[in-house]
Amino acid sequence: MASAASFSEPEVLAHAKRRLFPDTDEPGSYSVVDTQFAMDEWLPGEPIAAKVREALAPFNHVQVGSGYPDLVGVRVLDSDLLAVERLGDDPPLVAVEAKGRTASGTVDVERGIVQAYDRLHEANAAYVAAPAGAVSSSNRTLARELNVGVLGVESGGAVEPLEVPRVVGNRTSDEATAIRFQATAQGVADRSFGLNHPKNYLGVPLARYHSGDTDDLLAEYVVGATDDAHRGAAFLGLIEDRHGRTGLTPLGEEVVRFTLDRYGSVGAALRAFEDWQGSRKRFCDLAPEWGLLTRRVVWAYPATQLLVEELQTMHDDGITDPSLVDLVEWLHVQHPTFTVELFLRGTDDARSRVLTEDGGLRADELADGSVYHSPTVFQLKAMLYHAGILAERGAEPHRLDPETDSWRLREPLASIGEG
Repeated sequence: MASAASFSEPEVLAHAKRRLFPDTDEPGSYSVVDTQFAMDEWLPGEPIAAKVREALAPFNHVQVGSGYPDLVGVRVLDSDLLAVERLGDDPPLVAVEAKGRTASGTVDVERGIVQAYDRLHEANAAYVAAPAGAVSSSNRTLARELNVGVLGVESGGAVEPLEVPRVVGNRTSDEATAIRFQATAQGVADRSFGLNHPKNYLGVPLARYHSGDTDDLLAEYVVGATDDAHRGAAFLGLIEDRHGRTGLTPLGEEVVRFTLDRYGSVGAALRAFEDWQGSRKRFCDLAPEWGLLTRRVVWAYPATQLLVEELQTMHDDGITDPSLVDLVEWLHVQHPTFTVELFLRGTDDARSRVLTEDGGLRADELADGSVYHSPTVFQLKAMLYHAGILAERGAEPHRLDPETDSWRLREPLASIGEG
């Protein structure tokens, strides 16, 4: 059996990630590893094993403090990993620096501790992960003084908390906010939006408010893909889980109030939904009042405001009909972490193709539709089209030409004084 000290940095980080973030599908949990680990080799002549890369994915280049941690994520951590369980109601933002065997055979644990300490300017908890045998008593003393956790990787791959940090409250940068957003029920996960018409999500609070069976009502009047409808309604903030039961959010309740005002009952509204099944007409033209309600709902979705603001700025700068490639390149300058999470698939293949070691974009790879996140470029874009915000609907990635796919605003604003 190999000694723990023989672990490379990617191997150390993979073991630490499995310990801190064991379930990638856990609600309220999300993590990314820095793009430097997406390369083929870590040390010259030593490729990163496929199973290690798989464990480390997805990749992104996220600034926390004055640098870029090897791993950043959000999760309610196990009690043995923290000196206190949590701070406030939100799960902590966690940053990890990994140290493994270098080309000279040494492990610089002290440098990792100092790097992790820097992340506490914005993270709630910071750790250094290293081979257990390389962690000295002086390393542990320094980590305790700086409130940095120490994760020791044993020879078999087990990870033991040698020092545990206290959770601290800190401001959150725009980049770290993108990771926090991904960990929420509205984060852009691989299975966020499965349907491309907003009526399928607006019907969920109506069916849930009705005295009948929710799924039966959805299947009869709205859409047969009831699981996708529920999931999308949660991502749009219309429903939420409350102590194991699904309830309406204030936004979902407002949809019901609108319905009662216009139709007198949710049953009558659902019968109207039945008439809209299969229609390809823009929703805001087909049912103008529902279109206005749709606009309010999708505007409440956090990604919408950012997209519209940046598209308006592009228009002001003379980019009046931006392609998907134009938009992603523009957004990546302004909001790099959010852009990667919103538009690029979370697979190792997609992100390692598009992102350089330091988190930059390989522009030529953006011309391939397969690297894009379908719930954004197809479903979300289609909903923005139906709400009257974008001029053109979305396209599935296998039919997508990113260089001609238009993200033009339907009603861009003229400069003040020109209207």
